[in-house]
Amino acid sequence: MSRTSTYKPGLAWFAAVGSAWVFVLVALGAFTTTIGAGMAFADWPLSNGSVNPHGWLTEIDKFAEHSHRLSGTVMGLITIILAVWLHRAESRAWLRRLGWWALAIVIFQGVLGGTRVLFDPMHVPGFDMSLGQMLRIPHGVLAQVYGCVLFAIAAGVSRPWMANTLGAASVRVRRLGWWCVALLFAQLTIAATMRHNYAGMAIPTFPSSTPEGALLPATWDYRVALQFAHRAMAALIGVAIAAYGHILWREKTLHPLLRGGGLLLVALVTTQILLGAQIIWTGRSITMTTGHVVVGALTLATTFLVVFLTRRDSIEGST
Repeated sequence: MSRTSTYKPGLAWFAAVGSAWVFVLVALGAFTTTIGAGMAFADWPLSNGSVNPHGWLTEIDKFAEHSHRLSGTVMGLITIILAVWLHRAESRAWLRRLGWWALAIVIFQGVLGGTRVLFDPMHVPGFDMSLGQMLRIPHGVLAQVYGCVLFAIAAGVSRPWMANTLGAASVRVRRLGWWCVALLFAQLTIAATMRHNYAGMAIPTFPSSTPEGALLPATWDYRVALQFAHRAMAALIGVAIAAYGHILWREKTLHPLLRGGGLLLVALVTTQILLGAQIIWTGRSITMTTGHVVVGALTLATTFLVVFLTRRDSIEGST
């Protein structure tokens, strides 16, 4: 197979499917964590010594964890095929490297998820969480990076990218876009830390921090600090995304669909804030909590995609 940089419909569709599948994996992981099923099986890579463990189709905790493991296996196979396909068919070195980076990340994620199970009983002096429980945090954060890498690959092999019909963005648009990505990544890191420290309900009222309506919490500990930082960052992101969506829409040199991406980002952030409020108001509803995690990952990946597309010329020009 000769390497070219021409549009390949099969590769483009496969990359798009891989980008979509990552959210199946995120949703199952979020659901598993929300119902506390991460240790439904105490072994790994098998589940109770089997690829088809007893009870996984009838017991919700086993279903959640084993489905997450199976979906991770499918994600790994998709990434292997994608990396090899890019290596054999794609002439652009940066895109081939992204394929191998995606494969490296998904392998590391699998190992990280497995060691989280195996190290769950290992106590760490001075901490409330075991070593295995601590590993849930980098596992959740790295999943966000992986989703962005898959979106970058899908963008790079897409028809609009290959045809160079995206238009050109100003320096202001590109800079603010990267700031939004950085803020969202920081927010999701705070969220993962908060979630796995059981701080999701550390402040049980919203939008105020006390039943009396005060802005600041009446008492502080590290869980309250995590929860308050998460809320403060959400407000900052809301302003940043609104500004980014506004200037993106006014950027007449960009393709209309790319300009409209700013409106999508505003809608996603609005939905995310409403879901966060519903978590507090419903006492951490499973549906709302899982949806909040999935929409958060989708918001970061979509923002990254929009920013990545606006930098098409500089990315291709650097190769």
